[in-house]
Amino acid sequence: MSLIELQRDMRAWLTSEDADAAARFGDAVAPGLRVYQNNYRAQLAACLEASFERTRDWIGGEAFHRAVVAHVDRLPPNSWTLDAYARDFPATLEILYLADPEVAELAWLEMALGEAFVATDADAISAGKLGDVDWDRATLLITPTLDLGSLTTNAPAIWSALEAGEAPPTVEFLPEPGAILVWRHDDVAQFRAIDQYEHQALLSARAGMRFAKLCDLMVEAFGRDAGIERAGGMLGQWLADGVIVGIAT
Repeated sequence: MSLIELQRDMRAWLTSEDADAAARFGDAVAPGLRVYQNNYRAQLAACLEASFERTRDWIGGEAFHRAVVAHVDRLPPNSWTLDAYARDFPATLEILYLADPEVAELAWLEMALGEAFVATDADAISAGKLGDVDWDRATLLITPTLDLGSLTTNAPAIWSALEAGEAPPTVEFLPEPGAILVWRHDDVAQFRAIDQYEHQALLSARAGMRFAKLCDLMVEAFGRDAGIERAGGMLGQWLADGVIVGIAT
C-alpha cells in the first residue's frame, strides 16, 4: 500500500467509518483506529462547542450535541484550519430546524461575529474627509470585515439577551424578511438588523456600484425627496458604524 493510499483509507475511516478502509489496515490495528476516530470527532465537536455557545444555550445541551453529531457525519473539514469548520454549521441547523428558523439565524450571527473579529484590518474613513468628494463618481469602499445574512426572526435580540445572561425573549417573526449586518469597528465585532433595501444597497456598494446609482435606486423605491433622504441616512449610518474604509472616484 502506497502512502497516498494509506492516507486516503485513513481519511475514509475517520470521516465516514468506512469498513473496507479499516479492513485494509488489518484486524490488529482496529482498537487504535477507534481511538483516532474518537479524537477526530471530539476535536470537531469541541470546535463547534466553542463557536456556538449562545446557540447551545438556546436549544439546550442535548439537542446541540445531536446537531453536532449530525454535522460531523454530514460534513468533514475542508480547510487547513479547524477554525473554518464552524462556517457550515448554521446550514446544518437550517436543515434540522426547518420550523424554527431562529436557531440557524442565531448560529449564523455567532459564526459571523467570530469571523469578523479575526478578519483583515481596515481603518474606517471619517466624515471629515468627505468634503471634496465628487459624489457623481464616488464608489464606497466597504470594510472587509463586513458580512450580511438573511433574517426572518428576532434572533439578534435572543443572542443579546443570552450573551448578557438574561432571560431571552420569545421567538417573533419579522413583519417582512430583513437582514443582519455584521462587521468589526474599533476592535469590536458588532451587528445591526437592517431591512432589505439597506441589505441590497450594501451588497451593491460592495460590488462597486457608484453611490449616485444607489441614490437613483432609492429614489425609484421611495420617491425623490424620501429616496434622497434615505440614501443620505444610510451613508451617515455607515460612516458612524465604521463600515466605509475609503472613497474611490
